[in-house]
Amino acid sequence: MTVPETDAVARTDTGEALRPHAEDAFADELEALAAADDRPRPARWRLSPWAVATYLLGGTLSDGTVITPKYVGPRRIVEVAVTTLATDRALLLLGVPGTAKTWVSEHLAAAISGDSTLLVQGTAGTPEEAIRYGWNYARLLAHGPSRDALVPSPVMRAMADGMTARVEELTRIPADVQDTLITILSEKTLPIPELGQEQQAVRGFNLIATANDRDRGVNDLSSALRRRFNTVVLPLPETAEAEVDIVARRVGQIGRSLDLPAAPDGFDEIRRVVTVFRELRDGITTDGRTKVKSPSGTLSTAEAISVVTGGLALAAHFGDGVLRSGDVAAGILGAVVRDPAADRVVWQEYLETVVRERDGWKDFYRACREVSG
Repeated sequence: MTVPETDAVARTDTGEALRPHAEDAFADELEALAAADDRPRPARWRLSPWAVATYLLGGTLSDGTVITPKYVGPRRIVEVAVTTLATDRALLLLGVPGTAKTWVSEHLAAAISGDSTLLVQGTAGTPEEAIRYGWNYARLLAHGPSRDALVPSPVMRAMADGMTARVEELTRIPADVQDTLITILSEKTLPIPELGQEQQAVRGFNLIATANDRDRGVNDLSSALRRRFNTVVLPLPETAEAEVDIVARRVGQIGRSLDLPAAPDGFDEIRRVVTVFRELRDGITTDGRTKVKSPSGTLSTAEAISVVTGGLALAAHFGDGVLRSGDVAAGILGAVVRDPAADRVVWQEYLETVVRERDGWKDFYRACREVSG
């Protein structure tokens, strides 16, 4: 059954959206930044480049308003990304899974244009119409080709309104569809040959694309298209402390949106999850003494967030609300053992040679052994 538009809007307005868009979830911060921002703004930008970077990295404004960090990482990366979008050059956020590419893309669009929803989700089946335009076939058959029969894509709408468009997972899109972007990014125009017209981009238009390092070789970008982007690589967190901080912040945000109670003593378990993921990811223990085998999965920060959030839900609904080893053990097993044969051997070896011998980790070892069978 189709939900009436008015009902959907009302439900969003009452704060019942499961995952509000960035411009809605952080509306107060964006408003405070706009009020305090007296620096030059590019055409049609809601904030200056300085304020956009502050929104992503966090800080305290002169009136005492605290801007929470949306991205924890090198400041220069954010500055280069924002500066790129202030020019006419498109931005490509590249990195391994779980490095917050989509998260950064969404928040950049929210801060710059006030709208992060002009989105094309890249898949192997993404058609050319998703980037250019489509047609309302009822109107097309009734009245022939016209602007009224044309259905603009998110990219076309962004060009017309001087907004920021987003293309997720660009390298998953077929190469011939990818190349639709070349004229848009180089000439800043989208031809509409059926009407003998074109859609020119107005000032303020730009595009953010994301791509996954692991997808190299799926649909590699042509050299012509790659030249149209300034590529910024988002790295994994440099230190365990930084990664623990990221996981704790995001779990807290997700937990509040799901009405889960805060875990009073959950920081130790977060640190354990992050330690396990980093050691298996890097192939060596944190003290540098023991080499370990790495499983087939990525064990990204995003997966650590998922494991801890799942553990928090278990503790809230089936425990006493305190996050313990038993609450995260099953999630860790699911994240590590993607290949039932090879990864299980890697996990068992890691448990017996590293976790079992680590001081203060006996409860964690027992919980992991129990779920591992």
